[in-house]
Amino acid sequence: MGETKFDWDDLRLFLAVAREGGLGAAAQSTGKSPPTLGRRMLDLERRLGLELFERLPRGYALTRQGRDLLNKVTEIEGRIVPISAARGRAERPIVKISAGTWVTYVLCERVSDLVGKDPVALRFIAADHVLDIGRREAVIGIRNRRPDQIGLAGRPVNRVRFAVYATDARVTTWARVIGPTPSAQWLEQEIGEAPSVEVTSPRNALDLALKGTARVVLPTFIGNRQEGLRQVGAPIKELEHEQWLVTHHEDRFLPEVRRTVDRIYRVLKGLDR
Repeated sequence: MGETKFDWDDLRLFLAVAREGGLGAAAQSTGKSPPTLGRRMLDLERRLGLELFERLPRGYALTRQGRDLLNKVTEIEGRIVPISAARGRAERPIVKISAGTWVTYVLCERVSDLVGKDPVALRFIAADHVLDIGRREAVIGIRNRRPDQIGLAGRPVNRVRFAVYATDARVTTWARVIGPTPSAQWLEQEIGEAPSVEVTSPRNALDLALKGTARVVLPTFIGNRQEGLRQVGAPIKELEHEQWLVTHHEDRFLPEVRRTVDRIYRVLKGLDR
């Protein structure tokens, strides 16, 4: 990046636009307006003498030069974020927790067990896609396999099992969740042209099952806790997977992260007992 002088705020805004893929989404995470972000990115490009983005009708796409800068700034971020967190702990640090719909559901139910008396804010990010912990899109992630990315640390928790649930085994209509999850893909292949109700939210699929309208595929730690639902058939072997708690190897030494990881571990470890 030559002799050009930078304020970290310039690079922080660049990271937001690069990761969000546009000004609108980046505006929500940075608190800056889209016009302000647009001007800041143009100014950054001029000072660098580089073209960082392709400005498309539906967002911003990184150019090759933009991807190169993203890699460099991500390395800088890895050194700055732990320092910033250490300095700002008195200002109520935020611990971002990324998990799928059902683990997030359970953690929200048990949030008092996660917070304790700590001056910390938890932010739950329910996402079926995997957020990049290496780039600090999340601080703690609950994943379905051991992390293999350099710089990440993992702690095994459970084996997660899935089964079909319904109020009555005679219910033949399926609640089909539209999405890329393994359970959605399994169901797509399994039921073929059987009658179904399509939903975009796993929670809506559970609601249909609880009303006796449809049968649904659920993790056993959710299905076994629902009054009125019964397991139909054996667990689905193809969907069984490991469960791991994942953090950045530097962030895991921060006291608020270490305590939160330990508390999440205790909650998840007791789910299927």
